[in-house]
Amino acid sequence: MALLEVKQLQVHYGVIKALDGISFEVNKGEIVTLIGANGAGKTTTMQSVNGLIPTSGGTVTYNGKDITNMPCHKIVNLGIAQVPEGRRVFQELSVYDNLIMGAYSQKDKTKIKQNITEIYEWFPRLEERKNQMAGTLSGGEQQMLAMGRAMMSNPELLMLDEPSMGLSPLLVDQVFDIIKTFHKRGTTILLVEQNAGKSLAISDRAYVLENGKIALSGTGTELMQSEEVKKAYLGG
Repeated sequence: MALLEVKQLQVHYGVIKALDGISFEVNKGEIVTLIGANGAGKTTTMQSVNGLIPTSGGTVTYNGKDITNMPCHKIVNLGIAQVPEGRRVFQELSVYDNLIMGAYSQKDKTKIKQNITEIYEWFPRLEERKNQMAGTLSGGEQQMLAMGRAMMSNPELLMLDEPSMGLSPLLVDQVFDIIKTFHKRGTTILLVEQNAGKSLAISDRAYVLENGKIALSGTGTELMQSEEVKKAYLGG
């Protein structure tokens, strides 16, 4: 049974059909990537799975439980965390307080302290700036903070929406290294990413979205070798 299963999902913005019956699944322990051009429906997919926008058809099932249109705070309690596009850290709170906000669903104070220690090991820069206001961090540091904050809830499934957007090539490499670290730790990953080459290289499977529909699917390797994908997304 898939950890996350999306069947015939539909989302409308007024009369505009943003998602037109897409279906995909994420199995436990996988990295699965959604790629596609701007406006293809990638972020809409993430937000509808996570309960941030209402669906108009189809179902979302997590661990065998129907979570379609469930409020997002309840979805977090089930073991799903999202790093949204644009980071969206709490600008007026310190780095440390942002991390604590990510643990709001956790009750074990000892575990919270352990998580913060682990996050500082992954992101030493965050420990250096733990008392600094998040709004004064660089874009790369804010992305690190957003990823660390998401991991504070001990998610079984981590959803990442464009984590490398706007970052320098060096920081992009660091972000993908951290994604691989999360994965090795046992976290299942659903990734939306414009950098098709890097995302497909670390993915077990991937789906290509076009105009709100699934146009192609396969293993990461298969899609990297696809002539259609090479021409559209890999500069081939």
